[in-house]
Amino acid sequence: CNSNPTPCKDPPEKLFTVHGLWPSNSNGPDPVNCKPKTKVPQAPQPIDASLKPQLEIIWPNVFNRADNESFWNKQWDKHGTCGSPTIKDKNHYFQTVIKMYITQKQNVSQILSKANINPDGISRTRKLIESAIRNGTNDKEPKLKCQKNNGTIELVEVTLCSNYLGKQFINCPNKIPEGSRYFCPIKDIRY
Repeated sequence: CNSNPTPCKDPPEKLFTVHGLWPSNSNGPDPVNCKPKTKVPQAPQPIDASLKPQLEIIWPNVFNRADNESFWNKQWDKHGTCGSPTIKDKNHYFQTVIKMYITQKQNVSQILSKANINPDGISRTRKLIESAIRNGTNDKEPKLKCQKNNGTIELVEVTLCSNYLGKQFINCPNKIPEGSRYFCPIKDIRY
């Protein structure tokens, strides 16, 4: 939220939350908006009410806490629909996110905390952050996204990549290129 001009509310304790589960390609552009092409229009599938309490904690809409559901539906429509046949439907998509975050230890804040990297505003090196994440992901390389805010480089997003079943970490392809406004420099990264 520090880097975003839109009104925004950080999660409690400034912890990382889920932004999405995005089926991707190792090379080429990532697929988006992969709705099935059916001749008969289908009613939208509602999100299972039993999933919502967990989703509200791990996957809040930081721009509008009163409307998490539209954010989740947007992520499903844009990205989740591209996970077929591994992702069977909308509720399976959300169940998969919960499982990956909780059961398979894909909680970035927890991974960083184990390496004594906390949201305290201390400058760190990219290597230190990447090493901490590699230690929590069976030595797999993450994708880091940084953003400049009033001259300070802030770590704003960490992507963890997994195989097509979501059960095993892999090295993230398609890194943010040097020269991009989201590239993380070698040093002086704050979290």
